[in-house]
Amino acid sequence: MTAEPATPDPTAVRAKTAIPPNPGRRDLGMKATLLFPDREIVERFYVPLIYTACRTCYSEEEPEEIFRKAVVGETDPARQQKLIQRVIESGHGSTIEHVVFSFGITGVSRTLSHQLVRHRAGVAFDQQSQRYVKFKDAATMRPATIEDADADLRERFDDQLEGSLSLYGDLLAAGIPGEDARFVFPNATRTNLVMTANLRALIHMSGLRLCTMAQWEIRRLFQLIRHEIFAVSPFLGAFLAPKCVPLGYCDESGNRDEHCPIRPHKDNVLAAWSEKAKATREAARASQAAGGEAARG
Repeated sequence: MTAEPATPDPTAVRAKTAIPPNPGRRDLGMKATLLFPDREIVERFYVPLIYTACRTCYSEEEPEEIFRKAVVGETDPARQQKLIQRVIESGHGSTIEHVVFSFGITGVSRTLSHQLVRHRAGVAFDQQSQRYVKFKDAATMRPATIEDADADLRERFDDQLEGSLSLYGDLLAAGIPGEDARFVFPNATRTNLVMTANLRALIHMSGLRLCTMAQWEIRRLFQLIRHEIFAVSPFLGAFLAPKCVPLGYCDESGNRDEHCPIRPHKDNVLAAWSEKAKATREAARASQAAGGEAARG
């Protein structure tokens, strides 16, 4: 007689995951808008341009002829994408530095912008100035952990921000220059930027910032950026992923316990490889020993 499956206990508490929550589940009030290029430009020129860069490295044909054939469709688009994917996966990154994407980024905090502008190679930034802009209606960012915290803590946080912004207004009214009044601004103050990056830089930045261990606000920003790239080119957008995806393993020291299960940790991969190599060597020695015994017999 086959036993009936056990009925799930509705009172059972589901085990909590250690993976940081997806910041996209909350409206953070930020935006990332692709300013340039539009879908038509990307579809017509971007893949052919990258293909031309890739093909030029391995062809006697002149670049302008390679590009012309790619643009008018004489070269199969699927063939173009196949070569591009192979070259990118091989690490030949210079071929994707020829195409750029410009974004309008709004409503992010100064906490985020301090992280973002640390990316330098292949990327350019222009940011809203706290020196020349008079912030009459300065907005701030409240982290979800504080939003969900004890009401008293949340109120103290809000009071602190409100007090800073109120003092800023009083300083301006008293004739204090904006470049000095801004010293009271908290890192929670929102800001706007224009960011232009080539595709290689975007892939590198996304590899770091889409990781579940990245700070939640910048992780959300790159989710939005990835969405914008996907809207104009799913093929190119697919290369924007956490770095563990192309690597095949996680190299974050804080994930040695593999609480984020997207990919196994490098230490465990190397340990498994070492064990397999050891077992292979031992099996080879045992086989040789058995062969020697048989020969002597």
